[in-house]
Amino acid sequence: MNSAASELQKKIGHVFKDEGLLLAALTHPSKAKAGKASSYERLEFLGDRVLALIIAEWLFEVFPSENEGQMAKRHAGLVNRDTLAAIADTLGLAEALQLVSASDLERGRVNILSDALEALMGAVYADGGVPALPLMREFIRAYWQPFLNESAAAPQDAKSALQEWAQGRGLPLPAYTVTGQSGAAHLPTYTVKVEVEGKGSAEATGASKREAEKKAAILLLERLINT
Repeated sequence: MNSAASELQKKIGHVFKDEGLLLAALTHPSKAKAGKASSYERLEFLGDRVLALIIAEWLFEVFPSENEGQMAKRHAGLVNRDTLAAIADTLGLAEALQLVSASDLERGRVNILSDALEALMGAVYADGGVPALPLMREFIRAYWQPFLNESAAAPQDAKSALQEWAQGRGLPLPAYTVTGQSGAAHLPTYTVKVEVEGKGSAEATGASKREAEKKAAILLLERLINT
């Protein structure tokens, strides 16, 4: 186990009984295939659910006067890839990752870091079970607190905001179209175009269709608001 992985255990507050789980959480799928080892994909699935539950519980506690829709917007902002990647950077997770090449991380940094962070939380739960939840709750609240405090009002994602802008003017819903795809199969880059009928369009690229759609929506929304 390298020093960066050992440092991660200190920051999380959990020493793994099964170090294989920690290694898997830090192993990119391309590296796993090259070495016939386990990658973070299965643990990512588990960690996503653990994170979602703890964040939902936290929001229910902190915002007792907000309705389901408002809490859902906050939840989406706290578990999205950009937030997770920023927290992964704070943890120094990139230094602990097992990759075939550093260029893999350069091409898909946000996706890789967010996936690995979810896998890390999944690995903690798989290693410690239900007794590990209080520790994970403490860890998540500490590292996600700055993002919880970013706005007093419930945030709204760009795609929803663009949709509401169009509906408020009696226009059809924004239409998203994938106009291009490049890169390796395991690290693709997508180009997406979004159009609001009669109001123009915008195009953006991202490491996933969702990311590209979000970026395109931001561009178009800014343009529509400022004209």
